[in-house]
Amino acid sequence: MEFGWSQAQENYRERIRAALRELLPADWHETYTPQSYASDAQIEFSRKFCPQLAERGLLVRHWPKEWGGEGGDDWEQFILAEEMKVAGEPRGPQYMNVNWIGPTLMRFATPEQREKYLPGIARGTTIWCQGFSEPGAGTDLAALRTKAERIGDRYRINGSKIWTSYARKADMCFLLARTGAGRKEITVLLVPMATMGVSVTSNPGLCKDGHLNEVFFTDVDVAIDARLGEEGQGWAIVTHALSFERTGVPRYHVGIEVLGLAIAQLKAEGRADDPIVRARAGMIAAQFEAARALTYLVVDQRVKRAPENTDANVARITALDAVVELMNFLVEFTPDCLAGGDAQLEEYYRINVPAGVTAGTYELQLDLIAQRGLGLPRG
Repeated sequence: MEFGWSQAQENYRERIRAALRELLPADWHETYTPQSYASDAQIEFSRKFCPQLAERGLLVRHWPKEWGGEGGDDWEQFILAEEMKVAGEPRGPQYMNVNWIGPTLMRFATPEQREKYLPGIARGTTIWCQGFSEPGAGTDLAALRTKAERIGDRYRINGSKIWTSYARKADMCFLLARTGAGRKEITVLLVPMATMGVSVTSNPGLCKDGHLNEVFFTDVDVAIDARLGEEGQGWAIVTHALSFERTGVPRYHVGIEVLGLAIAQLKAEGRADDPIVRARAGMIAAQFEAARALTYLVVDQRVKRAPENTDANVARITALDAVVELMNFLVEFTPDCLAGGDAQLEEYYRINVPAGVTAGTYELQLDLIAQRGLGLPRG
């Protein structure tokens, strides 16, 4: 594969950077970054920022033209993700909407559902949350207990979800619910968060405000047309969706930037020439570059419509290893970042505390590589 960027891709990256310079407030890193991109303040900012991106053709450029995009490719999606992530993700929850919720709706939704939901994502005006994890059913989604009982032309939902980022401010929930006795008899329902019987409780946590939310569903009734795909098709739908999410966060790109910030602080303190610091920093930089190359391999395969394999899982594992090493580096050499020091370093540490759990745990990725990639038996 070609590792260099074309001139058109470089121009596109510069368009994004110019928009960020124009649209982000001068106090972005001082006022917004410390609050995390799931905080109420950042979500409300995203409601203004994302429509402005959309007006410039920079929110869903990689989408088909019929749904508000420009027919761009997956490379443009990743260039956008890299620049947004290193800027502190001012899109807030919209990164999830444009990366996997929208494309999943394009594949599985009815024409009526596409007309109803895709324009709001393309304009940057609708915020979604994902109702997947539950107490006792995180990595093992097939163990979920939230039920959706079919009653005539409606579903009645009872249960709860946990770790539902953005839930306090979300308009819609992409919900997984059990619709049968079988382990994988799971269905996806598109539930308005304003529906009677839906309530949200927020909890504080190390990963900062807005992520640790519980959503409770008590006799929540939705029409049958809220179902995405066929009843019992939820497992196939969510597997497709997660294939986008597992490489959708450019951890390698922001990791290199944060490492640079840490080194700059150490230089200012006269500590950057320590041979241990230099060796550790070099190792971490190499790990992130390996993660970048593996992620780009996955993107290249998508552009070429290659069959799905475990390369995305390998890329995720490599990126997570680098993230953990960088977090350890920050604690060892710049510990003040967790005690009122640099806000960007603190945000990086806190937001990555659950990195090895979200979108499938580290251990699950290894299992998938072993079983699907290497053909090893279970157990």
